[in-house]
Amino acid sequence: MSGGARSILRHLSRIAQPRSCAPRYAISLSYSAKPRVKAEPEEAAVPTEGINRPLSEVLKKLNMKIPDSLICTYVEKNGLSLSYVPWHTLNRLLNLHVPEWSGEVRSIVYSPEGNKVSVVYRVTLHGTDSEIYREATGTSSVDDTSFGDPVQKAEAMAFRRACARLGLGLQLYPED
Repeated sequence: MSGGARSILRHLSRIAQPRSCAPRYAISLSYSAKPRVKAEPEEAAVPTEGINRPLSEVLKKLNMKIPDSLICTYVEKNGLSLSYVPWHTLNRLLNLHVPEWSGEVRSIVYSPEGNKVSVVYRVTLHGTDSEIYREATGTSSVDDTSFGDPVQKAEAMAFRRACARLGLGLQLYPED
């Protein structure tokens, strides 16, 4: 196995978080072609397994300044320049620095005229002492097919805004 593949496996083993299920299983990451699966004792099925920090520490980690090299700029047709962080970059930052998170699309709603779509996205942070979530919306015109599907664009916008409500990428939003 190449050094790069080993590095990826080490990284994935650090960020992989077990999910609660009955009975509990852990996948042992090794350098063989097939992962070995072994059953864990029933006592290990604790909802906070894999969550090893209080929520206050998780939130501190989220309020980090995003490096300028990860920030993109989009210039609209009217010349207005907008700075943003792509959704996949935020996803990687969450996985790397705050693996105690989960996200979900809560709703997808089309306007009565059918010309806009809105998505509500929830990001939840889990700590050893509590959990917190923030929801945000994103809206896209159905006619705007630049940069992909309108639902995907609305979801990405909602995800970025929910992350900002938790502190990640908040530096990009002007203070009023």
